[in-house]
Amino acid sequence: MKFELMASMMCANYANLEKEVRDLEAGGIDSFHIDIMDGRYVPNFAMSLNDMAYIASATKKPLDVHLMVEHPNHTVELFINHLREGDTIYIHPEAEYHPSTTLQKIINAGITPGIAINPGTSVETVMEMLRIVKKVLVMTVNPGNAGQMYMPYVGKKITKLLALKEDMNFQIYWDGACGADKIIEYAPKGVDGFVLGTTLLFGKQKPYGETLEDIRELKF
Repeated sequence: MKFELMASMMCANYANLEKEVRDLEAGGIDSFHIDIMDGRYVPNFAMSLNDMAYIASATKKPLDVHLMVEHPNHTVELFINHLREGDTIYIHPEAEYHPSTTLQKIINAGITPGIAINPGTSVETVMEMLRIVKKVLVMTVNPGNAGQMYMPYVGKKITKLLALKEDMNFQIYWDGACGADKIIEYAPKGVDGFVLGTTLLFGKQKPYGETLEDIRELKF
């Protein structure tokens, strides 16, 4: 069964970020998930433009840039300038007055457009944007901090999105509290990828390659 695994780099060891990127790449990670937080849209600061630019320079793997910032339309070009074809930028629709304008800037730059949906955001409120994005990042915890508890009602939202994905041509990604049980349940249903943080990947005193291999060999 094919599904993508993304490393949540806000959980990485910043004492040696170069080694973290190298070890994750060698271990077989599919992409690097970059959480940008401005302390306004979410009550936390995490990662920066410079962190993202360094990781982009240190790997040829794709970057998934998750902008948890107010009015991303004002700053999205700063991030676009460091990215390549095949990279992704997610915005939160609630963070912008006219989110489709921001998404069009991403599309025009040749970057893959995506939206992130908070636990409290309904599928119905983003229906029109589902027609233009290529990826939907489903937040299964409230955004802003790692290590939070999974919110079970989000599963019903994923079921709705799975029913729409083929007709509207988008992929679905899981972000937050991702344990092996969630991958075993949702990968067969059609979720295309999973962001891995402290629940499965980081801080385990185990080589990343072994961890990623164990995940790919889960019994479905």
